[in-house]
Amino acid sequence: MSLKTLPDLIPDVELNLPREVERTLPNGLTVIAIRRSAVPLVEVRLRIPFGRAPLAPATLLSQALFTGTSTMSSIEIAAELQAVGGSLAASLDPDRLMVSGNALADGLGRTLEILAGVLTDATYPEEETVTERERLVDHIQVALTQPAHLARVALLKRMYGTHTYAVQTPEPDQIRLVEPTGLRELHADRVRPEGAVLVLVGDIDPEQAIDVAEKVLGSWTGPARDGVVPPTPDLSTGPLLLVDRPGSVQSSLRLALPGITRTDPDYAALSLANLVFGGYFSSRWTENIREDKGYTYGSYSGIEHFVAGSAWVATAEVATEVTGPSLLETVYELGRIASLPPGEEELEQARRYALGTLRLGMSTQSGLAGLASMYAAFGLRLDHLREHSAALTAATRDEVFAAAAKYLAPSRAVTVVLGDADKIEGQLSALTAVERSTE
Repeated sequence: MSLKTLPDLIPDVELNLPREVERTLPNGLTVIAIRRSAVPLVEVRLRIPFGRAPLAPATLLSQALFTGTSTMSSIEIAAELQAVGGSLAASLDPDRLMVSGNALADGLGRTLEILAGVLTDATYPEEETVTERERLVDHIQVALTQPAHLARVALLKRMYGTHTYAVQTPEPDQIRLVEPTGLRELHADRVRPEGAVLVLVGDIDPEQAIDVAEKVLGSWTGPARDGVVPPTPDLSTGPLLLVDRPGSVQSSLRLALPGITRTDPDYAALSLANLVFGGYFSSRWTENIREDKGYTYGSYSGIEHFVAGSAWVATAEVATEVTGPSLLETVYELGRIASLPPGEEELEQARRYALGTLRLGMSTQSGLAGLASMYAAFGLRLDHLREHSAALTAATRDEVFAAAAKYLAPSRAVTVVLGDADKIEGQLSALTAVERSTE
């Protein structure tokens, strides 16, 4: 659909947010419960502060968390969860250990009992832990063959230097050294309720659900360890970093710029500027290097948020022979949006997309639980969605242009390209200073 045929923008209505009921338990765990009765399920999201935890043990712990307790094997845990129509799984990001899952609403109590057993009594049995360790090593080794992963690794190191965020995936050899004893020690030291947030969303009575959580999880105790991550360093511009991948038929382009937090007054305007540039399929960047020139199957830009800082990141995989032209068009589009206001119609299209995806994201129990949990991890509540929606609606062309000029100027970007260096270095050197990676 072309811009000229877009229907008039329907006047935005205020978000109808469900009521959040919140209670901080005596052990320091915050529980947030939200009634959403679309289906007879309940979504469970738990985030535990894990900043600065040793990377390899923490990564394996997240994969082996449900391998068993002193009273239940991993098979018995899975069977008990299935009996109440539920499942639970753990994952890790640079700031948090996360547990997510769901169950039938009338199985919430049993689901939380199983979760409590794992949080307070995980044993990391030898055989199951070794199996998870081998599986994790295999997963990382596969990732190390993928150009997108390698480009991400190089970009993080280039962005963050010696900061803890610079390395987010452990090496296979580091994982192989982790023993069950080490996981038990890390669990006892870091899997604690103080500062953790449990979100429950579904066909529940919020007050009763929190009562159940308090009764079941009250035995989980322990003060939080100091996991405060220092602020991320300022991005240091410099030569384009070229990472050699001999024989590659594609190049991975990665650009990063300083980002801003969700509470920054410029955030809504920058979000719209990002959409106009490269944040969705109808963006200028996608139109240019995919639809017009056929350089890539897909490109995307967006703002990444960690507890200690935010960054704007753009990614694209392009054919080797057009690596230089692709970078040229990328810098051109960044320069264009940073120096000229967006058109009225393209801004309204981006605004409509932003408001629509915001509503779509909270339209299901799972989506609402994810949003509530994610916001809570940054000290925010769902009311922030109403504020953000209003800010998106109100942002003017001049404000979006000002945000783009302030935050998206290509001269401030950190650039990493992974590909066959012998074939692409000349293309890139014609555009900018290039430095080959020595790692």
